[in-house]
Amino acid sequence: MSFGSTDGQLGAGQPGGNQRRDDAREKAKSIREQHRKQERKTRLIVQSTVILFSVALIGIVALILITSIRPVGPGPLNMRSDGILIGEGFVAAQTAATRAGQDPLPTVRDDDSDVIAIDLYVDYFCTICGAFEEANGEQIATWVESGAATVEIHPLAILDRVSQGTKYSTRAANAAACVANYSPDAFFAFHTALFDNRPKENTVGLSDAKLIDLATKAKATRIASISDCITEQKFKVWVADAKDRALTGPIPNADIDAVTSPPTVIVNGVKYTGAANDSAAFSKFVVQAAGTAFNEDSVPSPSPSPSASPAG
Repeated sequence: MSFGSTDGQLGAGQPGGNQRRDDAREKAKSIREQHRKQERKTRLIVQSTVILFSVALIGIVALILITSIRPVGPGPLNMRSDGILIGEGFVAAQTAATRAGQDPLPTVRDDDSDVIAIDLYVDYFCTICGAFEEANGEQIATWVESGAATVEIHPLAILDRVSQGTKYSTRAANAAACVANYSPDAFFAFHTALFDNRPKENTVGLSDAKLIDLATKAKATRIASISDCITEQKFKVWVADAKDRALTGPIPNADIDAVTSPPTVIVNGVKYTGAANDSAAFSKFVVQAAGTAFNEDSVPSPSPSPSASPAG
């Protein structure tokens, strides 16, 4: 019995050697193409990530630069020296404003004058500044009103960190600058009112509305302009710059290089180092600084005072 050949039937539908090689090449080619596509996709993702990261980094750096480099702004009128000089009858010396980028111009002192020169560097949020004002403010006012002394007041903003985010020190100093700019002869009354209503440290401080109310009660003129100035913080850049200048120095007309803390009180060029709340000690210091030119009868007689931290 002949079975015949079955080779043709067994090989039907199966590729030959060449075909198998061609199929393998195509499959390898397809796999390589898939790999290349995946590599291109991966490179694209990496490049996009790098670009996005770079853009974000540039944005962060730009933000840091913008916030750390303050734009230079003009200062208020009548505070060309970074302070306002108040003389007899509480009349302010009127000066031009500090132009953008311009250094302050120190007040020129007359060494032959019989008038005592007092400089106050104060933060309106400062507890020890408040103690100094409570003990000595009325006496200083008497001397200034009579013409026996002048007082140059330099508002500082050092204690923003203890106002629960409201930056009260800056807002109070800005408000003082607003009054100096628009109603300088009301400055001393406003300065006194800020201390009479001084909020405790570690609180939010006074509101802008309250600051405007105090300016009104101090009989400031141009109150509408002062209100806008306070709410817009028109002089906040100047406030920051003036603080930096005080803390780095030099301090003109003084025996110190820089302010280290408020209050810093200078009398005829000499820093007061006595207790802030000791009115007798301060009065004695003023008499000694003034010499025979000052009327000793105008100072209060010594009286016991509670101990306190030195001024400055």
